[in-house]
Amino acid sequence: MITMLMAWIVAGAEGIPIPYSPRIDDCITVVLLGCFFLSSYVLSRSRKFLLQLVKDFLLHRERTSIFATSTATDMRYLLLLILQTCVLAGVYFFNYFNDEQPGLVQHVPPVVLLGVYVGICLLFLFLKWLIYSFLGWIFFDDSTTALWIESYSTLLYYLGFALFPFVLFIVYFDLSLQFTVIIGLFLLFLTGILIFYKWLKLFCNNLYGSLLLILYFCALEIVPCFMLYQGMMQLNDYLIINF
Repeated sequence: MITMLMAWIVAGAEGIPIPYSPRIDDCITVVLLGCFFLSSYVLSRSRKFLLQLVKDFLLHRERTSIFATSTATDMRYLLLLILQTCVLAGVYFFNYFNDEQPGLVQHVPPVVLLGVYVGICLLFLFLKWLIYSFLGWIFFDDSTTALWIESYSTLLYYLGFALFPFVLFIVYFDLSLQFTVIIGLFLLFLTGILIFYKWLKLFCNNLYGSLLLILYFCALEIVPCFMLYQGMMQLNDYLIINF
């Protein structure tokens, strides 16, 4: 009996594997730290420029696009902020699908999965930019289209700042799937309200025009979100089968 007990102590008992969690993933930590330093750096360099963008968005000034007067340095900072928004959105989707489909990270490496989600967000924004530019070229003048692209970009910059604290809470406080969905829907709803407000300022001149805007809003803002979600769900199923 003593011999068997000593053999069991020496061999050791088989441990229980710890399930994967984004909060213990070094890659997620590095990404969030990078976003923090990027936000701090851009705010220290272009704080006045970003505040001017907010004023132009809310006051709806009739002027040429601020992109025409911004410096090359400012444009680089703004592109970095769009990239940050896509990265944080990718982390959000990664955390959501990790809770929704826990077996996903067992088939696909987390780094690859995160990179795929970030790439999808970048592609999604690029396609929306193409659609907005095409519709503006058909229905509106160049100045109005430029004002809308600038306003939409301003929303993207500040969406990245708003996403950062929410993503920190979601990842490191291990919030439930329900709270994750609520936070995502809240940010989506707030962004949609601001988009519709800017549409009314730029494109609406009467009641008939506001009714058409509602239809365009559903077609250009709500339907693509559902398509994005369904596409990511199908992509996850494909990755599980083929990895």
